[in-house]
This record gives sequence, structure tokens and C-alpha cells, in this order.
Amino acid sequence: MPDLPFGFNPGDDPDRDKASGSGTGAGSSNPFGAGFNPADLGQLFTQLGQMFAGAGSAMTGGAASGPVNYELARKLASSSIGFTAPVPESTGRAVTDAVHLADTWLDGATALPAGATRTAAWTPQDWVDNTLNTWKRLCDPMAEQVASVWTSTLPEEAKAMAGPLMAVMTQMGGMAFGSQLGQALGRLSQEVLTSTDVGLPLGPVGTAALLPAAIEALSEGLEQPRSEIMTFLAAREAAHHRLFSHVPWLSTQLMGAVEAYARGMKVDMSGMEQLAAGLDPSMLMDPSKMEELLAQGSLGGLFEPKATPEQTAALERLETLLALVEGWVATVVTAALGERIPGTAALSEMLRRRRATGGPAEQTFATLVGLELRPRKMREAAALWERLTQAAGVDARDAVWQHPDLLPTSADLDDPAGFIDRVIGGDVSGLDIDAAIAEFEKDLKRDPEPPVES
Repeated sequence: MPDLPFGFNPGDDPDRDKASGSGTGAGSSNPFGAGFNPADLGQLFTQLGQMFAGAGSAMTGGAASGPVNYELARKLASSSIGFTAPVPESTGRAVTDAVHLADTWLDGATALPAGATRTAAWTPQDWVDNTLNTWKRLCDPMAEQVASVWTSTLPEEAKAMAGPLMAVMTQMGGMAFGSQLGQALGRLSQEVLTSTDVGLPLGPVGTAALLPAAIEALSEGLEQPRSEIMTFLAAREAAHHRLFSHVPWLSTQLMGAVEAYARGMKVDMSGMEQLAAGLDPSMLMDPSKMEELLAQGSLGGLFEPKATPEQTAALERLETLLALVEGWVATVVTAALGERIPGTAALSEMLRRRRATGGPAEQTFATLVGLELRPRKMREAAALWERLTQAAGVDARDAVWQHPDLLPTSADLDDPAGFIDRVIGGDVSGLDIDAAIAEFEKDLKRDPEPPVES
């Protein structure tokens, strides 16, 4: 990576180099490299600030954007979705009936009680509106880390003068992240089938939500009746809510892994330097052209992180935990529906393949947050839970969720026999899941999570 930070590219005017004393010889005192005069720094910051101020305020309505411009993300997502008709009342009732039926069948397949307290039938726009607060929790750690990495790359002599530039870069970074997030949310909103379709508790706590339009589109290419597909997806949604509602530490662990991933991030600043070299000031003074640049995703690649050992470890923990969630859901849904809906196995395999061939939206999501689910791990996790159920029973299997230290590791997914032997040997089967859950709830009351800002 070049030694010069963003905005300090060497010029090609030899006379200017001589006048400013910024040559490359041993006697050079310019800390920024050849071709740049520190005396011009203030003027450069002022010009950059003026160029971006108009574009940013025009696109956000003057609102502060923070590390991610979520207002821009919402607008871009809504624009890509377009008009969507409200969900008919009859469809909403069908969703409610499917969730209630699925929960009744799940009672015989898991020791965890029902977790959904209400049901909902969402349009794509409803999905964006109801999940955006969770996306803030997922994306803010990454965006804040990008901002701190940029600040740390400035030379000491530039930091004292960089106040205006920091404001500019914060705004520009927020716009870039907001643009990329908005595009991803717009695509995902038309692909996701339920509120937990990506494996995370994105929606309001206790709300089992299905997206009928996406389910209808999916059903057109399948042989199973629509009613069976609806019930199958309702069972998956209800099973996710059982875990997220009655395993209090699970959501915290997932979010903590995302934050750990962000803390280990390193950013390649060469993309910023290339942007600086190619920016057209006349374009930046025209808000409509700046919005077009962002809508095309031209700035998204600037913030793609470089993998580090810390990130690799955090990502492995996150992928393993998500794979365990997905594998458990697949196991209990198959047990609950397998004899009642003959197409359950085929539908489960269809979803696995669908995840394995993730489209542009999931790829953008992976770039933004660093989350990727490898199908191999999901399949192996499902196999482990199924074998554990056969060997130790439903109660012992679900008791493993009492504490994160009791869960299988990535190594256990590769070789589950030892883990199953530990469970059968009594390491977890004698524990009282209700008592453990009550204790975790007490811990949460003593140290509640900060509220999520809207």
C-alpha cells in the first residue's frame, strides 16, 4: 500500500516541487511526500468541504448521517422496491393460521416453548421498516471502525489541520455505506421469505413474520402445494423464535461476534487514493450526479475490509454459531413436519441450495457486515443435532443451549462423535433448562442492553 494517505498524491509539476522544497532527496522536509505543500492543506480541506456539503445535505435533507447514512439507505431501498400493495386480510389470516399450526406441531419436537407472541404478513417495505434498527446494530461497528482506521492513517502534522476533512470523510463514508446498504436491503427485501431467513433475529422480538409475495414467487417453481410451503416456512420461523426468545444469550453472542469482526478489521486505503485521483469537482458540486455515483455503488468497494487473523477467528465463531442455529431449526422442523408434510425434506434441501448460491444481495451483505454462512457447516450442524437427538433425546439436545460453553465447536462439527459422547456421559443432560433460563433472565435484568435508537 502506498505511504501517502488519501488526498496527498504526488504532483507532476517539477517547478512546484522546487518552489515548495518538497523534493525527494535526502534534504526534503515535507512529511507528506513529493509534490504536496502542507501550506495548501487548509485550502484543500475548505474546498472539499464545500463540494461535499451541498451533495450531502441535498440527499439527506440536512439530517446528520453518522457512520452510516441510514436515511439514504432507507430511501434507496424504498426506491428499488417501488409500489407494493398491502397484504390482503385473508393472506394475513392464512399466515397466522400457519404459524399457530406449526407451533402446535413443534411442541412435540423440542423442549423449548413457543417464542412468537404475534404474527405478521409483511410487504418488502414492511421488512425494511421493521428490520432497519437491527441493521444499525450490525453495520455501525464496521462503519465506525472504518472511520477510526482512516483517522489513524493521517500523519501527525496533518491531524491538527484535518478537522474539516474529518467531517467531509465522515459524511462521505456515511453516504457510501448508506448507498451500499440501501441497495442490499432493497434486493433482500424481495428475496427473503421470513423475518429470520438470514439466520439472525432481524425483526421485533416475538413477531413471527412471513413475506407472502416472496413465498408466492418461490412456490411457482415448486411441486409442493402453496399451503404446505407456507406451513413449512412458518415452522422455520416459529422454531427460530423459540431459540431467540428462550436462549437469552444467543442474540448478544451473535452481535458480539459482529463487533469482534469489526474490531479486527484493516482497510486498504489505496481505493481511497484512487477515488481522490479520479474525482471530478464539477460532479461533486452537482448533488444529482453525486447521488447517481452512490446509487451505482461506485464507492462501495472503498470500504471492503482486508481479512486479518482476528477477523478470521471472529468470523469462524460467528459462522459456527449461525450454522448451529440453522442446523437445529432444520432438525426440529423435520421432526415436527416430516410425517405430516411429505415434501419437508425436499423443501429443506431447496433452501440449502438457495443459500449456497447466494445472489448479489447476499454478496453485498457479506461485504458490508462480513457475515457468510457456508453450506457445508449448516449441513454438518444439522447432522450433529440429528445424531444427538437419536443418541440422547430431545431434552438433552435442547439443554445444550443453556450456555454458550456447552455448544458444539467448529471442531465438533467436523467430528461429532466426541461431543455426543460428552452429552451422553452426563455433562449437560442433568441440567435444568428452566432454571438456567431463569438465571440468564436475572442477569439480563441486572445488566440490561442499551436500547436501540430508531
